[in-house]
Amino acid sequence: MDQESGATQDSRLKFYKTTLLLAYQTFGVVYGDLCTSPIYVYKSSFSGELQLHEGNHEIFGVLSLVFWTLTIIPLCKYMIIVLGANDNGEGGTFALYSLLCRHSRMGLLKSSHLEHEFVTCCDSNVSTKETRASLVIKEFFNKHRSSRVVLLLVVLLGTSMVIGDGILTPAMSVLSAVYGIQIMAPDLHENYTVAIACVILVGVFALQHCGTHRIGFLFSPILIAWLLCISGVGIYNIFHWNPDVVKALSPYYIYNFFIKTGTAGWSSLGGIVLCATGAEAMFADLGHFSELSVRIAFTGLVYPCLVLAYMGEAAYLSKNRGDLQSSFYKAVPDAIFLPVFIIATLATVVGSQAIISATFSIISQCRALNCFPRVKIVHTSNNIHGQIYIPEVNWVLMILCLAVVVGFRDTATIGNAYGLAVITVMLVTTLLMFLIISTVWNKHVFLAFLFVVIFGFVELSYFDACLAKLHKGGWFPLVVSAVVLSLMSIWHYGTIKKQAFELENKVSLDCLLRLGPCMGIARVPGVCLVYSHVTSGVPPMFAHFVTNFPAFHQILIFVSIQSLIVPKVPVSDRFHVSRIGPPELPLFRCVVRYGYKDIRDSYAFETQLIEKISEFLKRDLSSEQMVVIEQSLHGAKTRRSRELRFQCQESSEDVNELMEAEEAGVVYMIGHTCVISNEASCILKKFVINVVYGFLRRNSRSPAASLGIPHAALIEVGRVYRV
Repeated sequence: MDQESGATQDSRLKFYKTTLLLAYQTFGVVYGDLCTSPIYVYKSSFSGELQLHEGNHEIFGVLSLVFWTLTIIPLCKYMIIVLGANDNGEGGTFALYSLLCRHSRMGLLKSSHLEHEFVTCCDSNVSTKETRASLVIKEFFNKHRSSRVVLLLVVLLGTSMVIGDGILTPAMSVLSAVYGIQIMAPDLHENYTVAIACVILVGVFALQHCGTHRIGFLFSPILIAWLLCISGVGIYNIFHWNPDVVKALSPYYIYNFFIKTGTAGWSSLGGIVLCATGAEAMFADLGHFSELSVRIAFTGLVYPCLVLAYMGEAAYLSKNRGDLQSSFYKAVPDAIFLPVFIIATLATVVGSQAIISATFSIISQCRALNCFPRVKIVHTSNNIHGQIYIPEVNWVLMILCLAVVVGFRDTATIGNAYGLAVITVMLVTTLLMFLIISTVWNKHVFLAFLFVVIFGFVELSYFDACLAKLHKGGWFPLVVSAVVLSLMSIWHYGTIKKQAFELENKVSLDCLLRLGPCMGIARVPGVCLVYSHVTSGVPPMFAHFVTNFPAFHQILIFVSIQSLIVPKVPVSDRFHVSRIGPPELPLFRCVVRYGYKDIRDSYAFETQLIEKISEFLKRDLSSEQMVVIEQSLHGAKTRRSRELRFQCQESSEDVNELMEAEEAGVVYMIGHTCVISNEASCILKKFVINVVYGFLRRNSRSPAASLGIPHAALIEVGRVYRV
């Protein structure tokens, strides 16, 4: 008992230590974006017609809006509710969609995985008791395919907006911080400020290859120092300038604000919403850490420090209304201005890290579910599987981010674009949460409507204000999201058409075996792994190969890799091996199943696959021997026992043959396909398939490179697919 209690205590201490360590790392990855918002929120809020209203009631009204926005969206919505909707520890738009696809059958992505449906053991805590509203909603989506198409497009819209956010956040954060130089050197030309911001941004993206684990340890002390700094300055300003600013936490000041400012106050919501930027990144970055660690860091330090910072800045502005356009740095006492400026610049670097990490996570999920072109994904941590780095995406984000800084130069314009991107992602999450609450959690539909009404009303208000600034920079995230959404949709459409062609044109194994003697097919020593999406029959690529080159290897294994709509698949359930064809022919099929967050170790794949087939043969051998013993004990016929012993001997020979073939060499066969549209297709389909999808396939990583297939052992079979 003492040993058991001691082991339990040790495991508990290890859990606490790990959670606190992860909570510490979240400051360097998750919260940078949210915590650097005080640099530009007041400036963006008073950048429009609200500049004409500079009284204390207006300043206190903005503070009240900021406080309640922080309380309603990041704290109540995300910390309390949305984080609980994680998909076995994974967050983000696609994680919510994954839950819906798996539990409610609302997704288009489910159709390719029906044969090997897998639900992780972690889903056992989801309520299985269906409500009437849940059944009605599920029936509606099952009956109307167009509703599932719209749902997927909404998810892709949210995903594309996150990617757009990954461009705007670093530009907004770093440029806002660097403009503090003009407080020290008012005569410094704007070009120098922009150049310094660009140099810092290049450094931020150059550090990404180090990985979230190292970046978290490097950046966390910076952000903690930043939070303590702005909260300390906030407390000083509250007592030094205007202690009555505490009264502004009352919602009455919001009502009074809109009464006095009217449309100008409503328009300022486009700047006020920036105080909640980074809330979606908290959810999207969840896979890098844990639900508890994210909550501890936010409620313990981030939320109270931000409230004190905003209150202090409002207290300063109430006595210094002329400093509205540079209020953050003006509110810092001269004695500590330089240290605060340095920490602010470093903190914006951390802020950029939050959304960059979230972008990597989202794109990784999209890629695994065939909604994004093949890119290289580097796993930077052996312990936390969600910590990744995507080189191609990193450098594209950097180029676009630099283009935004050089092109816009003005933080007010960037802020307009930034606000629209942020609030759109939040609205998509709110809509998906309605379906999660009603159909996955199986709560009463009234609770789902209540969630949408409360949070949707707040977010729609901000969305309306951001749309009013469409001509002042708000167009940029719409253009970016439209381009990304189109590319993702086209890639998904083209991939589906390619897989459908393979399924429609697969060849019966019996037909191929009957043609074998006529064609004089020869057997070559070794093992051949034939990759395709076909899970029954022979893929058309292999049939094309055999008809033109009548020979194949001694051991033939048809491999089909499937990405299931779950985060992770246990290793014990990953390989599904079966024998196909007559016993005298060593032909096997292996379906390999991965979750969208699983690490695909291409180097160990060959060894694991051969081991699984060997285990499959030994398992058959063992079961047959048991049958022989049972038959003998019950006085069965001698002839039947001899037949079974002969089969056991054959199975043993199969294992030896497999080992010998592996020693002879393993080769990989994969299709080098050219996907083009039919001649009878409409012009739009020809443009989508022949031009756009063809361009994406040519410029993305090849299937062989994505699978980690060694070039020396690769056989590529050319084939034209007319879809």
